[in-house]
Amino acid sequence: MAVPVGAHAQLVVVGAGPGGYAVACLAADAGLAVTLVDEGPILGGTCLRRGCIPSKALLHLARVIREAEEVATCGLAFGAPQVDLGRVRQWKDEVVRNLAGGIDQLTGGRGVATIEGKACFRGPRTIEVTESAGSVSSITFDHAVLATGSRPVRLPGCDVDDPRIIDSTQALELSDVPHRLMVVGGGYIGLELGSVYAALGSRVTVVEMSEGLLPGADRDLVRPLARRLASQCEAIHTKTRVVALEVREDGLRATLEGEGPEDPQDFDRVLIAIGRRPNSEGLGLEHTGVRIDERGYVVVDHTGQTDEPEILAVGDVCGEPMLAHKASDDARRVLEIIQGRDVQERARVIPAVVFTDPEIAWCGLTERQARETQRPVKVVRMPWAASGRAHTLGRTEGLTKLVIDPDSDCVLGAGIVGVGAGELIGAAVLAVQQELTAASLADVILAHPTLSETLSEVAEHSQGRAVHLLPRRR
Repeated sequence: MAVPVGAHAQLVVVGAGPGGYAVACLAADAGLAVTLVDEGPILGGTCLRRGCIPSKALLHLARVIREAEEVATCGLAFGAPQVDLGRVRQWKDEVVRNLAGGIDQLTGGRGVATIEGKACFRGPRTIEVTESAGSVSSITFDHAVLATGSRPVRLPGCDVDDPRIIDSTQALELSDVPHRLMVVGGGYIGLELGSVYAALGSRVTVVEMSEGLLPGADRDLVRPLARRLASQCEAIHTKTRVVALEVREDGLRATLEGEGPEDPQDFDRVLIAIGRRPNSEGLGLEHTGVRIDERGYVVVDHTGQTDEPEILAVGDVCGEPMLAHKASDDARRVLEIIQGRDVQERARVIPAVVFTDPEIAWCGLTERQARETQRPVKVVRMPWAASGRAHTLGRTEGLTKLVIDPDSDCVLGAGIVGVGAGELIGAAVLAVQQELTAASLADVILAHPTLSETLSEVAEHSQGRAVHLLPRRR
């Protein structure tokens, strides 16, 4: 929609991802006149267009392929999958369009004015929008919220410009399935996309600089995933980095340094997945009092306010963790500030999920964090080999663990690796957020046979009364 010069909005939101459209909808519900500006042709931001949603759609297909292979050991055999790549792309895009249509209904039904265009601040109370059609509009505002998200990081020192060197956005386009694919980065983005391509038939090599995959994640949780990926990938090289990429007519030649192979390796495509950086440039923030730190993040306090009090920020652009659900929670907090309410700083239990196979999920205090801060904790684990449901699924490699305060018995953190870990972590988040004791969690009756039982059973184990595990050594 075109906005006339001199238009005024009580709230302007820049960016229509999970943080941006959430604050726009909530503000409209509160009676504010809201204008939502986004450069994309559809609302939803990176998460919907080229992140969380399309990647999870493809991971679902990868999981189905793997399941069809695995049930052969149970006596149920399927033929090799016939992959219609064009239809796969079409289906993925349909998922995105359907959800985007839902966001259109949510914003339109609330009277939120949406503009497709590039926003640039011209002062602390004025924003200029260059619409996709080329017209330029000026809007004054009472408050503004930055929700511009993040983008993939390029490989340092690699100035090679070749269409066969791709980032996560291009990988999700699924233009083809390369015979040999190198994934640079063993974090969650690289492992998720690498899993998709491996299931579709690519010979995948993962290169990670750190000592292990998913640096920073609990090693108890990573180990079962690492073992499974080792059987699905052609190679996984840790403590290794890419020092050169040579463009050749028949592919890309990578020179590796570290514990990986000494000889150059040839690939058809290279996926760079070494992290993301905030979209804080080109917004005209120099015309405001908003401050940006050395890593490019917009500096905010615990309420989401910047150094320019009427400009706030949510989501990836203002710091880690870069998670959609964190951005949505930010949205609720900044609206309270816009409405003039006092917001107390509070500890937030933000779960993290890696949608590989098996999935990894955790929340609250990790064992590693406790060790680094020298905080005494009691750590209790339940291997899924003791779970009846895991056996019926043929997936006993999982593990559920709790991190418990030894004095109060409060559950401080939880971690799960296994099928459906992302769904299971919700109950653990509630336990940590509500400061439940392990004894209270142990008293909860959960249905049998389910994987959710592992949460109550690991809590029972902490109390020395788990039936399906031998008593813990004292």
